[in-house]
Amino acid sequence: MCGIVGLISFTDDLTRRPELLTAMRGALALRGPDAVGEWVSARALLVPRRLAVVDLEGGRQPMVATDATGADTVVLSYTGEVFNADGVRAELRRRGHEFRERSDTEVVLRAYEEWGPSCAERLRGMFAFAVWDVRREELVLIRDRFGIYPLYYADTAAGLAFGSEPKALFTTGAIEPVVDGAGLLEALSFTPTPGHVPFRGMREVIPGEVVRFGRDGLRRHRYWNFTPARHRDDLAATEHRVRELLEDIVRQQVAADVPISSMLSGGLDSSAVCALAGRVLAGSGRAEPLKTFSMEFSYHLDHFRPDEVHDSPDSPYVAKMAAHLGTEHRELLIDRGHLSDRDGQAEVVRAMERPVAGLDMYVSLYRLSQEVRRFSTVTLTGDGSDELFGGYMWFHDPYYVRAKTFPWLGASHQMEFLSGLLRRDLHRRLDFPGHERESYRAALAEVPLTGDETPHERRMREITYLNMTRYLRVILDRKDRLGMAASVEGRVPFCDHVLAEYVYNVPWEMKVADGREKSLLRAAVRDLLPEDVLARRKSPFPTAQDPAYRTALREQLRAVVADPANPVNELLEPERVKSVLEDPSYGLRAGVTRMSIEAAVQLHHWLASGVTVSL
Repeated sequence: MCGIVGLISFTDDLTRRPELLTAMRGALALRGPDAVGEWVSARALLVPRRLAVVDLEGGRQPMVATDATGADTVVLSYTGEVFNADGVRAELRRRGHEFRERSDTEVVLRAYEEWGPSCAERLRGMFAFAVWDVRREELVLIRDRFGIYPLYYADTAAGLAFGSEPKALFTTGAIEPVVDGAGLLEALSFTPTPGHVPFRGMREVIPGEVVRFGRDGLRRHRYWNFTPARHRDDLAATEHRVRELLEDIVRQQVAADVPISSMLSGGLDSSAVCALAGRVLAGSGRAEPLKTFSMEFSYHLDHFRPDEVHDSPDSPYVAKMAAHLGTEHRELLIDRGHLSDRDGQAEVVRAMERPVAGLDMYVSLYRLSQEVRRFSTVTLTGDGSDELFGGYMWFHDPYYVRAKTFPWLGASHQMEFLSGLLRRDLHRRLDFPGHERESYRAALAEVPLTGDETPHERRMREITYLNMTRYLRVILDRKDRLGMAASVEGRVPFCDHVLAEYVYNVPWEMKVADGREKSLLRAAVRDLLPEDVLARRKSPFPTAQDPAYRTALREQLRAVVADPANPVNELLEPERVKSVLEDPSYGLRAGVTRMSIEAAVQLHHWLASGVTVSL
């Protein structure tokens, strides 16, 4: 259940617009290849696409509630998974509701009938859904607490358009793929601004938010945020509680009526998820082992060079962990041809609908998702653990902790990862440093505090909150877009809000009790993992070290700018581009990172996909 799009109009009769329905039905085919539905009235048009995961025969959408006369009252278009559906269903039955199937879609529909928009507070999972209340002529949009599933909307002359991806909204004819100066600034900034998207006139439903739209206009409110509180458990009890929560979460999230798998990098997070999932599957009596997947750059097999954050390739740890758990493992090798393939790059840009930092990572993850899809429809990942438990180096390096900006930026030059080749006048006009400063100031003002933290504890709360609400958004968006482009549902156990609420209030000294990053998590799962995997230092997702990849990027850039009619030339600084192309060492001296070259190539793909930049 993975893609929705819809349109509300208070002036036009939507039953007279069959061409819109045709376009909208095809908008999100990759997100939902198994089925497409529709509900049409004069005022509302709802089109969900389904990736069948639970109750393969049920769960048809849109799902409609009716009154005693048989008239439609509530229409639900839903995407996601509610992992506590059984408990919510039991509560609703006690309140007199009857159920015809076992899908979580019907649970959400009945929950809305019973509690209205506040039903979101009772749901535990990852979801984004739209409810058209026929009686009130009101649209309600609701998104999960961490934004695991996306949801966008845009005002129109007659009402509102909404959908799981911007490209879906464009099919409604109500909004065009136009990017203005503010949108370009958002697209090329390293840190996303909650609620904002690159396309003019469009917004996203913020994680943990309800948006209501009717004849009286649009209203928004947050139904969830972190609640600061004093932590009462000692270290042993805290470790026990984290383990207890993780076991419960993974037990819920392996439930599916299709093949399920897990990503495995050989690090603490994914290894813990795989170990817990393997135990659940074995305990359920399933004969087949857990399927696991990893990727490695072929160049790294013989030429890997340790750097500041990568001590070794992932492969040795992956092999040890897969053998330890007895998983059915597949490793995908990525070579320079995969990374520099223009069609593959264009597919990634179409999926993400914006340039990204680290194109090589995105291309490799997209190809890995395609490999997963050959064997599995649902995959678990370890995303969210580093943000919650403090795994990244910027939680521990005093330089980054003290930085007066988002800690992952650290130094001011890192703000220009994506903008290094922009025209100088455009770069000054967009003011990337000023944008980052204002975004950082606004984010700090949000941080929930008890008020009695020590200065260091306060700072660590701030960094945790910034990671959970900003940096994690990049990770989750990447997981969703690239997975859905391959018709794979990604589940993220560490992004369970019950676990997150508990760990958010654990004092920092407990999270690093043994002096290492994520020591709380390490202690909670120490009996599940081999010692060398347990002790492995945090190693981020690998980036390509092959120098031939940078050479290929330069040649791609050369081909792009050689066409004087290419609109990307209007955005790039000619002299800087010329220097990068003529002197391979220039970029290093001038602070033009590989990501800046990747960004220029991606801008070309973005504009070629139909996007217009209007400055």
